[in-house]
Formats: sequence, C-alpha cells, structure tokens
Amino acid sequence: MITLVIYDISDDKDRSKLAELLMNYGLERIQYSGFKGILNTHDRLILAKEVRRFVTGDRDSVYVIRLCKECASLCQIISSKEVTLIDKSQVRIV
Repeated sequence: MITLVIYDISDDKDRSKLAELLMNYGLERIQYSGFKGILNTHDRLILAKEVRRFVTGDRDSVYVIRLCKECASLCQIISSKEVTLIDKSQVRIV
C-alpha cells in the first residue's frame, strides 16, 4: 500500500536521522518533512514503532498514513512541479 509519512520534529539531528530512516525504507521525499512510498503492512507497523524514538518533544509528531489506490487517486496536489502519489494507469475505481 501507498504510505505517506509526514512529521514535525524539533531537534535537527533527530529530524535528519528520521529522514535517513525513511529513505532506508525505500520512501522518497516529496516535501521537506514528507515522504511517500510502497510499504507492506508488516513494514509499515515496524516503521511506526521505530519512529516513536524521534518523538521526544511536546510538539513533535510523526504521521504514518496508509492510502489505498482509490484514495491516492482522489488526492489533489497543488504544486508547480509534477507530483504523483500513484501511477493512475494502475487505478481501477469500481
């Protein structure tokens, strides 16, 4: 499933380590604090456990969001550059 990870981490060092962890999971950066990619259920659950160590401040947060293909195809992305969550040719809405 498509997985979005967005975060707000106050510590610079932790924020960099979190970005590195997400890239190690094969996720690609789509915003400074946002990544997307395909993760299976097991990997998504393990990732959710791993990212907890980066939430150390009162204002820190990490969102790990699973999107089905239909939901991803309905997302509206406003950007001056081409951004896609999913290859729309792979979507079949019934």
